[in-house]
Amino acid sequence: MNSKAQKLEALSRLLDIMDDLRDKCPWDQKQNFETLRHLTLEETYELGDAILLGNRAEIKKELGDLLLHIVFYAKLGSEEKAFDIADIANEICEKLIFRHPHIYSDVKVKDDIEVKKNWEALKLKEGKKSVLQGVPKSLPALIKALRMQEKAAGVGFDWPNGNEVWAKFEEELLELKQAEELKDISAIEEEFGDLLFSLINYARFLKINPESALEKTNIKFKKRFEYIEKKGRESNISLTQMSLDEMEKYWVEAKNKT
Repeated sequence: MNSKAQKLEALSRLLDIMDDLRDKCPWDQKQNFETLRHLTLEETYELGDAILLGNRAEIKKELGDLLLHIVFYAKLGSEEKAFDIADIANEICEKLIFRHPHIYSDVKVKDDIEVKKNWEALKLKEGKKSVLQGVPKSLPALIKALRMQEKAAGVGFDWPNGNEVWAKFEEELLELKQAEELKDISAIEEEFGDLLFSLINYARFLKINPESALEKTNIKFKKRFEYIEKKGRESNISLTQMSLDEMEKYWVEAKNKT
């Protein structure tokens, strides 16, 4: 692996390239915080895809793309004399030192649960009015639910055990069925949301990430469905012409291959 000096040299090279791009490239010259935002989100999701696939080469590539965006934002900030890359690095350094008193001070912790509780308490000392304030509004709903639950649990607002969470899930399932019987669309939507929220909560107690679990299932479904499409093309049969029994046969074949 590279030495610390080599790492610093590589980062310095990237900063120099960013200066060149901003000075000489017409496309880079036109960019601002708003135009880069959606591209940054795209790069973040591409990194997430690479992580789920376990592809280290792709992870490295996507991390590079994301690092470029951070350097780009730093360059834009420096042009406005608002901040630069050093300000960004120093601010996160100070935050990490402040939020890890068990490393940089004399606070004692026995496990990661206490670390999380201290983290949330220190965030409130920094001026945040709510433990949930740090959860971005634009997060996908599933991830947002998980992060709110984790943050609430970090200050002690949590179920005592997984059995009680599962009981809550079963309760919400019953309420959904009752709303369905009443054919109340508004109530059905509300109860379905409650059901999903409780299931996400249960995932925490299973120590799995529900978003990652769902995305892996998405990938699995996509592969198996594409296998059905492939078998249809090989037989010159479109999906609309294929019977459900035929589809099920190919689905089982695809399932047995994975």
